[in-house]
Amino acid sequence: MEKHKPKTSHYMSPLDVAKTLGVSSFKVRLWIEAGELDALNVATSRTSRPRWRIAQDAFDRFLTGRAATPNPAREPRRRRLPQPTEKYV
Repeated sequence: MEKHKPKTSHYMSPLDVAKTLGVSSFKVRLWIEAGELDALNVATSRTSRPRWRIAQDAFDRFLTGRAATPNPAREPRRRRLPQPTEKYV
């Protein structure tokens, strides 16, 4: 009989996310606190320091939401015609 092993490979720590994206772990924690990146607090008590874990699907949603999109095509700027100037003598 096989023991049930929790699938921890589907969760990433803020440090794992930071290494993947090439940013600091502090930046990842800011994204979590701002609500941009969904994460679970797995700390043993609510009063202790938070221990965040990011689900793989939450990480994928985060990347999709921050994907670069091409700028919409703009009309070329019209050149301003020179205004006639009056010379006072």
